[in-house]
Amino acid sequence: MFSKRHGFATTPPITFRHEAPEGLRYGVIQAAYDHLSYDRIRTCLCRIMRTSPDRGNWSEIPNIRDEVMRLMEDAEWYQVYDAIEGLAGFIENTHGYDLTVEFANSINGLFIDTGAGWQLKAGEGVVLRGDAEFESAVASARSSLSAATYGVAEGQLREALHDISRRPEPDPTGAIHHALGALEATARYIDGSNKVFGEAVKRINVPKPLDDALSKMWGYSSGCARHVSPTNVPSLAEATLVVHLSSAICRYLVERP
Repeated sequence: MFSKRHGFATTPPITFRHEAPEGLRYGVIQAAYDHLSYDRIRTCLCRIMRTSPDRGNWSEIPNIRDEVMRLMEDAEWYQVYDAIEGLAGFIENTHGYDLTVEFANSINGLFIDTGAGWQLKAGEGVVLRGDAEFESAVASARSSLSAATYGVAEGQLREALHDISRRPEPDPTGAIHHALGALEATARYIDGSNKVFGEAVKRINVPKPLDDALSKMWGYSSGCARHVSPTNVPSLAEATLVVHLSSAICRYLVERP
């Protein structure tokens, strides 16, 4: 594209997550049509939306195309993202991984251009997209944990990301629980023991005052994610912050000399 090729394009801010505007819906169909016929797109959408295709529509254009557009227009906002995951799986099953990556790249470009706070990751589905610092922290931490073969810790971070990405409502409590679980697992990997978090942190010589900060993060987690209370429900912003901080600290612990 001219604007991106010559550096004129800027990255729009994230403006929505719990909606799916008309431009996004249309763009999803166009991205899918690069790899699938309208008939196959209809099959996928009908499966996601628990409806049956119109048997009176048999011509690809305009009948099935228009039916696909109506299905997408009538979908609940979260069904649009379910449809994206379904289409990605359909493309992978019929055309293979490489074309799935192409579809994911198109969808992610669409998300960025429209201001959607989501991203499509091959093998993981549609997950939350944060600002550049958040994305870098989570991706770097997962890469470092994977390279160190700290599989449990990396899996906990992955689950934290999935919890704040749940639709139609995110699960901030679960995200905080898993983010701190990643920290605990990392400390135990380094220590080589099954000590409780506080003891493991002491044994791996976390410098002061970072050790105190970790203890306070753990206390916060226990208060709102481990001991669930209907009057103390964390917000999505708080959960995102904890996932961000936990990711950065996990990477620090793994990569420090």
